[in-house]
Amino acid sequence: MAAVEEVEVVVAHRQRATLRVGDVFLKVDGNPANADVEVRAMALAPVPTPAILWREPPVLAIAAVPGQALGVLGAPSEASSAAWAAAGAAIRRLHDAPLPPWPGRGLDDLAEELDRECAWLIANDVLPVEVVRRNREIAQGAIRPFNPVFIHGDLQITHVFVEDDRVTGIIDWSEAAPGDAMWDLATLTLGHEERLDDLLAGYGEGADREVIRAWWSLRSLRGSRWLVEHGFDPDQPGCEHDVLRARMRDA
Repeated sequence: MAAVEEVEVVVAHRQRATLRVGDVFLKVDGNPANADVEVRAMALAPVPTPAILWREPPVLAIAAVPGQALGVLGAPSEASSAAWAAAGAAIRRLHDAPLPPWPGRGLDDLAEELDRECAWLIANDVLPVEVVRRNREIAQGAIRPFNPVFIHGDLQITHVFVEDDRVTGIIDWSEAAPGDAMWDLATLTLGHEERLDDLLAGYGEGADREVIRAWWSLRSLRGSRWLVEHGFDPDQPGCEHDVLRARMRDA
């Protein structure tokens, strides 16, 4: 009998799971719409993406991309300044591409979500009231009119792979949509604020640092409850709650 590859659980929670078997990733999602968006977005994106091997709902099989992730949340990134600049240039290519033909989120929905999540954080004593209040003030700067671009939507540092100072693949496209360019830039540098200059060196003109800072607060506020309820710890060093506390130190 042929040798069986070891199965690695990459991520698993109530909504979805991702398994790695050799050089193949199996993504199991209870909502088929997420895989629909991912497949369509990768076909449209003008940046390196994983090869789709097969799809049999609810499973999507994709090939591993070469290289290493830019880093992980909670630890310094070992990638070079040139690799970060290359990531910035790739993001700019994505943002300059034609919009995907499906809708993004509205500002009213985002404002309502921010209100709801801040109320939950205070009601459940997850964070001090002053930390929530101050970051909510900062986060308001991200809720403003903008010209939508093709965004990845969940551009975490673990979703961008590099090798020899070039981008070899960007993964996990299920939240791609028309949206705010600063959201992608903020998501990639969340917890790695010291690499923003490197990223923007490759991205070029048009980035608004104040809006990026506002998105750091907004993403951390709106994501904390989801992390807690799905078994993750936003209070680990360098993670979402550290980002929120850092805004207090800035103040």
